[in-house]
Amino acid sequence: MVKNRTRLILFTGPVLAMWVVCTGCYHMPTCCPSNIPVPRELDKTNLPPYRIEPPDILILDVLRTVPLPPYHIQPLDALIIRATNTLPDEPIDSTFIVEPEGTVYLGPSYGSVKIVDMTKYQAQAEVKKELDKILKDPQVNISIAQTRAQQQIRGEHLVYPDGTVNLGLYGSVLVSGMTIPEAKLAVEEHLANYLEKPDVSISMGGFNSKVYYVVTSGASNGETVLRLPCTGNETVLDAIAQAYGIAPQGSTRRIWIARPAPADSGCCQVLPVEWDAIVRGGDTTTNYQILPGDRVYIQAQFLVTLNNIVSKIAAPLERIFGVTLLGSEAIQQVAHPGRSGGTGSGGF
Repeated sequence: MVKNRTRLILFTGPVLAMWVVCTGCYHMPTCCPSNIPVPRELDKTNLPPYRIEPPDILILDVLRTVPLPPYHIQPLDALIIRATNTLPDEPIDSTFIVEPEGTVYLGPSYGSVKIVDMTKYQAQAEVKKELDKILKDPQVNISIAQTRAQQQIRGEHLVYPDGTVNLGLYGSVLVSGMTIPEAKLAVEEHLANYLEKPDVSISMGGFNSKVYYVVTSGASNGETVLRLPCTGNETVLDAIAQAYGIAPQGSTRRIWIARPAPADSGCCQVLPVEWDAIVRGGDTTTNYQILPGDRVYIQAQFLVTLNNIVSKIAAPLERIFGVTLLGSEAIQQVAHPGRSGGTGSGGF
């Protein structure tokens, strides 16, 4: 029955080998069982460290972004400006945002001062120069509270198809295939070209790249595929619940998990599922833990599939017979116009 030799595929880490059948008998998932344990309900395993891939979403938070000196003030930067000997009703001691045109507005009596592309010391001198026109010997101190680059780094970032995240003015960083600590290190090393000892926090905002599939046979009328995110805690029961149960044409006795194997293995891994035992008896034996890439397949009932196949075969024949009969009746009417299905005028 099985032409190809069955081989056992081992996975490194906490997940060991699964039940394996040859490629040639995937339609018979119970033909090659094995006693090798697999994770299931009440006996789950932790998945390997999460590897970032497109289109995951990362949340970046900037803990320390001190620009490398000398920093030149840019639009939308936040500056803390303090001045002495100001007007009694208009003190200057607050945070000011640099306007898009490169000016900072100090108040109705002081007006705006253009400080874009200046260092903070040059900006201090420029602000003092303007205040000298109104005040007597003011002293000005400026410090940078937040740069606009910091605002662009903080927040949600989509991992692009090329595996990078965009950091705004600081360019892009490759993070695909990395764990969270590795991505943090990569981002900080990149920002070190612009910032003094940057400190960035990274967390996952969307687990979009690790999924599994629930495939339902349409009883010879195609198949429906539902793509669901894999969080590492789902079982077969959870997967089918996410798919809103088993369709009316689905068979509760023909359900299995097809687990992807390396392309050169020559085998597919199939885990048969005893649905009735899971839901009616609370049996956890075949309520397997879902892993990324799994295909939960629900085959259609045999009689429903057979009925649909027969209907597909019979429908064209019925049309042909119907057209033939209609044509025959039309020919008879033309050949014998006096005949009809009733008694006619000569009847009793």
